[in-house]
Amino acid sequence: MFLVCGEALFDFFIERDEGAAAATYAARAGGSPFNVAIGLARLGDRSGLLTGLSRDLLGDRLRRVLEEEGVSTAYAVATDRPTTISLVGLDAAGVPAYQFYRNGSADTGLVPDDLPALGPEVAGLHFGSYSIAVAPVADALAALAAHETGRFVTLDPNVRPTVEPDMTVWRARIEAFLPHVDVLKISAEDLELLHPGLSAEDFAADITARGVRLVVVTGGDGPVRGWTAAGTEAEAYPPQVAVVDTVGAGDTFMSAMIHWLVMPASGPRAVAGGLDSSGLRDMLAFAARAAAITCARRGADLPRLAELT
Repeated sequence: MFLVCGEALFDFFIERDEGAAAATYAARAGGSPFNVAIGLARLGDRSGLLTGLSRDLLGDRLRRVLEEEGVSTAYAVATDRPTTISLVGLDAAGVPAYQFYRNGSADTGLVPDDLPALGPEVAGLHFGSYSIAVAPVADALAALAAHETGRFVTLDPNVRPTVEPDMTVWRARIEAFLPHVDVLKISAEDLELLHPGLSAEDFAADITARGVRLVVVTGGDGPVRGWTAAGTEAEAYPPQVAVVDTVGAGDTFMSAMIHWLVMPASGPRAVAGGLDSSGLRDMLAFAARAAAITCARRGADLPRLAELT
């Protein structure tokens, strides 16, 4: 099982603007880790979600969605804290902007003592988004990553400035994770937020020199690029699609990349560290193709394996 660690929430999209005093919203289950866990399940992988799930109305619905998608909730921590809500607006290109309402919420309120012991079925862990930046859950997940050193670990910062606007906090949190990370994926947009003016090549060189086996930088409709610690590099371009919105595109890419890495019997660490340029390019192209499918649909509707074969 690949255990995804982080937030689960409900996004509210404006469906119809009825003036300043009224609007119609469509609610959709989401959160970056929530989406990655579902993406893995849709690709045929065993996945679970470690998060705080509220016993409120929205929390019950989140649990139902996970169960219907085949995502294990064995590591979800039940709580009476409320479910996080996010209001989402889309610009003309379908790029989302988020406003989160999370005071005392279920997913951000986890503390180290809440975390369940992991069983031998958990082969890998994924971390990312605001759950790695906002206390107390960030402290709990950092402690988990430090403790579970024998497991394969992936990280996607997925920076959310509307949750934590201080980039020094994000940088410090990411630094704390790096000694335990095998694969890091980051968008070019997030790289610029965290390290203005730093090139993707220089960022990857620094991160791989510190022990991360594989670094991938995605570029929206531009090329996605990857570098291994062994010095291999490659790039791939996403297929052109009619973009409805980009909600969940990065999460789709992440789940598709994890799927690619865990398939071979040699194990994901060996695969991530041993990719040649052709294999790296194929992996990037596969994940980019998956993300493009999501971009062509409304919301975080991640593809199933049959759509990619």
